[in-house]
Formats: sequence, C-alpha cells, structure tokens
Amino acid sequence: MKPHNKNCFQIIVSLALSLSVAFAEKTTIHPLRVSSAPSIDGKLDDSVWKEAPLVTSFRTFIPDFGKAMPESTVVWSAYDDENLYFAFRSFDPHPELIKAEMTSRDNIRPNDWVCINLDSFNDQQSLYCLYVNPYGIQSDSRFAANAEDFSVDLVWYSAGTIDPEGYSVEVRVPLKSLRYANTNPVTMSIFFERFVSRRGEHASFPEMDPKQGYQFLSEMSPIVYPDVKHFALVEVLPAYTHTERYKSQQGALAKDASQGELSLTGKYGITSDLILDATYNPDFSQVEADAGQVDINLRSPLFFAEKRPFFLEGSEIFNLSAADWVSNAVYTRAVVNPSLGIKLSGKLDKANTVALIYAQDELARENPLRLGTSAKIPLVRYKHALSDDSFIGGFYSGRELNTSFNRAVGADGTIRVSQSGVVEFNTFFSSTRTTDVSDPVDGNSFAGFYRHNTRDLDMRIGVSRVTQDFAAEAGFVGRTGVLSAGGYASPKFYPTDGPVRRYDVILTIFPTRDDASGLWETLSQLTVRAIFTNSQNVQLRGKYSTEVYNGQRFETSDVAISGGGPFSRQINANFSYRMGKAILFTTTEQGYTSRATASVVYQPWSQLEFNGSATYQDFYRDSDGQKISEVPIFRLKTTYQFNQYLFLRGIGEYNKFRRTFTSDFLASFTYIPGTVVYLGYGSLYERKRWDTTTNGYTADEDFLETTRGFFMKLSYLWRL
Repeated sequence: MKPHNKNCFQIIVSLALSLSVAFAEKTTIHPLRVSSAPSIDGKLDDSVWKEAPLVTSFRTFIPDFGKAMPESTVVWSAYDDENLYFAFRSFDPHPELIKAEMTSRDNIRPNDWVCINLDSFNDQQSLYCLYVNPYGIQSDSRFAANAEDFSVDLVWYSAGTIDPEGYSVEVRVPLKSLRYANTNPVTMSIFFERFVSRRGEHASFPEMDPKQGYQFLSEMSPIVYPDVKHFALVEVLPAYTHTERYKSQQGALAKDASQGELSLTGKYGITSDLILDATYNPDFSQVEADAGQVDINLRSPLFFAEKRPFFLEGSEIFNLSAADWVSNAVYTRAVVNPSLGIKLSGKLDKANTVALIYAQDELARENPLRLGTSAKIPLVRYKHALSDDSFIGGFYSGRELNTSFNRAVGADGTIRVSQSGVVEFNTFFSSTRTTDVSDPVDGNSFAGFYRHNTRDLDMRIGVSRVTQDFAAEAGFVGRTGVLSAGGYASPKFYPTDGPVRRYDVILTIFPTRDDASGLWETLSQLTVRAIFTNSQNVQLRGKYSTEVYNGQRFETSDVAISGGGPFSRQINANFSYRMGKAILFTTTEQGYTSRATASVVYQPWSQLEFNGSATYQDFYRDSDGQKISEVPIFRLKTTYQFNQYLFLRGIGEYNKFRRTFTSDFLASFTYIPGTVVYLGYGSLYERKRWDTTTNGYTADEDFLETTRGFFMKLSYLWRL
C-alpha cells in the first residue's frame, strides 16, 4: 500500500471510530436530506458522503459474536423525496483476496458482499435484504417468519469498485420499490451487514446480542426519514412471448406449435403500504428450468421454489410459523397453468397485514374427475403484529371445481416469551369433496414448538399432528396421518486456537406415530459440524430411525458425511454422502441405499463460470441383494457475463436412469427486473429410435432428439 493511501486510511478510520463512540449513545439514525443526488458509480467522491452521518464498529455474529473484524467498514446514509441512498467503504489490506464475480443477479452469495437489511415498517415483522458484491452486482430477498426468500426481484440501483484499500459500494433505493408506512416522518429500522468470503465471517451494525442469537428483526436500529413522498404507485408491464415447439413424429422432428402471446400486468399503489396487482394472460415463463432431482421411490412429492413474477409481490406474508409436516399453507406452484390473477397485499394499518390472491388455473382436459375448464384458487392471509417480533395470523386456501373442492382454513403465530425464546404454532382444518355426489371429508392439523436461540445453544421442541384426511391442495403437505413429538438441541463450542472456529453438536429425537397402523417410528440422530477458519465446513451424522409404511415398520438408519466451501478464489466445492437402510415404496420391501452428491463452481476469471454437479442414488433389496435402481444425474451450467446486464448461459443435464439428455441455452439482457430481453433454445434427447417394422419407438444406445423449442421474451416495465 502506498504511504499516502495508508495515511488516508488511518485518518478515515480514526474519524469513523471517534464518531461511532458518540453514535453508540444515540440509537436512532438520521440520514442526510440532500437536494442533489449522488452519482451511483461506486467511487464515493460525491460531496454527500462528506456530510452524511456514518456508522462503523461492525462486530461479528458468524461464526461467533462480538469480535472486531480485521477490516474496518463505514456506512453513510442519505435520502431525498424519492430515494434512499447508502454508501459502504469496506477496507481490506489484502484487496487481492477479495472474492468478487462479474455475475448475474442473485448469484453473489459465495462472494464478498455488503447488505442493507431494512424493516420498512419498523414493526419487526419482515425485512427487505439488499445484497451488493464489490462489483455492484445485486441480490435481494424478503425475510419473514424466520424464513428468507430469494425469489423476489426489486428495482434498485448499485455500483461498486475495488481499489488498493478494499472496495466501495453505492446504492440507490427508489421509494416506489418499497412498501412503507403512510406517515410523516417515516420511521424504518436497519441492520447493516458485511460478509468476508475467505473467512466465512459475518459482521453487523448494530452489534447483535449473543443472548438473542440470530433474531434479526428485534436487533435493528431505527432510521427516520422526514418529509418523503407517499406515492400512488402505478406500474404497467406489457410482455410478448413467442415460442416454437417441435416434437418427434415417426423418428423425425416436426413442428408441433408456433405461438405468440401478449400479456399485461399492472400494479397500483392504493397507498404506499397497500398494493393491488392484476394480470391477464400472465407470462409465467421460467428463464431457467428446475434442476433435476431424483424422482423415483418417493413417499412425498418434490418441492420446487416459486419463480413466477406475479406471485412474488408480498410472498413473504404467506410464510408459515411452526412449519413442519405442513410446510407451506400456500404453495403457489400448485397453481400450474394460470390464465389470470388478482392480488392485494400490504398493510391495512400499523399492526394489520393482508395478502389476497385469486387465480384461475386452466385444467388438463384428460382428467375425468375435474369436469370444467378451470379451477378457481382463492388464497387469503391475515397477520396482526404484536409486541417485538410476535404476531398472530390466519389463512384460507381453496381449490374450487365444477364437481369437487378442497378448502383449508387455519391460524398461526409466533409469540416471544423471553429475550431468547419464542413459541410458534399453527393449526388448520380442511374439507374435501372429490365428486358432486360424495360427502365432504374433513381433516385437521396442528403444530406447536418452543424455539430458543443464543450464542451457545439453539433448541426447538414441540409436537406436530396431521390427520389422515387432512388435505391442502393449494399448500404443501409432506405427510398425513401422523403424530410427532420431540425436537433438537444444538450446543455450540468455540475453540480458542486451531483451525476450527466453531463446533456444533446437534441431537435430534423425534418419534412419530402412524395413525393407520398405530405403530411408532423412531428418529434419534446425532450430528457434529466443524466450521473452519477458511470458511470450509465438515459435518458427520449418525442416525437410528424406523419408518412405518403400509402397516409395516422398516429400518431407515444411516450414516452421512457432508462438507465443502471455498478452496481458492476460483474454486468452491461441496459434497455429501449417505449410506443406510431404506424402503422400496413400490413393493413395500426393506432395502439399503447410498446417495452421493457433489458440486464444483470454477471461475477462471470474473466473467466466466462453470457450475457442475453430480447426483447418484441406488437401491438394493435386502431379500436377495438385487440392485433395483440406479439414478445418476449430471448437470453442467456455463455462464459468460459480459456486464451486469447481459449474459450467455448453457445448461446440459444427463439423467442416466431416464436415459435422457436435456440442453438449454439462454441469452439474457436485464436492465432492471421487468425490462428484459430473453432468447432461448432447449432440446430433449432420449435413448431410443423409431422402428419401422413395428411402427413404434424402441430403446437404443444412440440419442434421438424428441423435443425442441425456441422462445423469445420481450417486456418493459413502465413506472409512473
């Protein structure tokens, strides 16, 4: 480091530290109101940052609490009528070790980054989380009910630069992108965060209390914005999608469909905290297909994350407290082929929040039980905020058809009972009729847990009950006809020296009774996790367990090892291996299985990334040792990022069990979420051929392209 830069560094740090002492006595942040907006270029040379109040004295909370980072961090705050502004100076005496990629949005988690966690209502119920890496690449999420959802995409602006003293970041957040109280002044609360990749270390301002663990919502600093605008937000999002599809007919590809569709989505801000969305012929196209999962010998359905834009506004409001066998009261991927949708979400007042969705789901005509052309899907969520981060709420979800229906109604809540402990619960009642002549079948569920989190101990104990006849077709239910009780306790240990930063020991005991048979299942599991100074981790697990299926009890005990992390600035790798007893559900037989997964991300330079993964699972029958199944899946995703807006990506996936190979290619330009151009191509190859003697397909070792598709999507976000 040059002497001049070093002196500058010392002066800034000394000033920041001296001001932070005074600031520590004043818990509320008052950003600078500006008449001239700073330029968002990541250079921190605007006069705004010489006058704006700053905070520093970041302290760690992962892997341990209360430690000073070797690198200093300074954050400035400002605002005007329409925007919030933030600037970060992240000092680092080893800038050559900073992990940063020129990558696509929402792909920066392995990088160094800073984050603005913003509770825009100051009610300790939910957060906007705005992450930025040293190149200014964004990731964003919403956090509520102890769950973080990265599927949301907000409109905001950021830039970053790396220099010999570390890196700096500037952020502009339009108030139109946030939901906030219709008051003056507007009081929010904030929690600044910094992550150093090479050590796996998280630090924050304000400092987190080790007696509260990771209770982010209750550990934030108020930030006050007088005289900001309250917008009657109007957004219009027209989109055009054109697709060409080809299918194999008698061994040769022939055009199957050529279709162009216009869609229109609108958003209207009734107030700054209550939003109405509506869409006709909505474009729910997914830019990237779901990654392949092992889909054989399953007792429960696979869970897929929501990726479709219309459902994402206010999606965090639907997060369920005490999730267990009923993991989602509302699972919007259950709305398979919607033709229209209407949604109202936001605040009715300071304490009361609502989210209402009505969607019309087009039905598959070949299903004889679902007479009619569409299902009506009403979804309702209500939350009432209590003191601290406590709340109580209610749900209604339905699926209405001409001759049948499913309806579920329930309540949930989180009640803080101490500085480190909360009580969580949910309970639901369902009614289902399969045809117009059948009587409705009723069911119910309940889950209640006590959760305790501190620096030294995490714990969750409680009970969960789902009756055999409970159904929530618009939710996600892992299993019915069960009663479970127990939980886990996880003490944490912090060595004073050596390569390990923290040990976690997790003891889980959770027996379950199967209603149909009256038999009890056992789950007794011990896990030990080591977190190393270089951000890598290794986890060992031993489990004794049984599971009841079709009135019989089977052993499902296993041993497992997993781990991974960054091995250099260019390579990040993870692995897992499990070996143990299992059930063959198709024939109700005891067997044993092994499952291995491995993934490697290799980045030879900042704009090019190779992401490879492999999954292997087999099953052997106990009675004769015969191998019943073997499922290898290999996937490679290659991405070249020209700049923060434009990338090219190719994905290839081979499923040996299905004897298929899929390829997907995408050119993507995203200026802001909503203003996009996509050009894509995909193919499905199967190991089969057309046999002219039988006029049918037969298995073969060569690949035949059986499906091909092209698509183009254009959309533009108008914000008035």
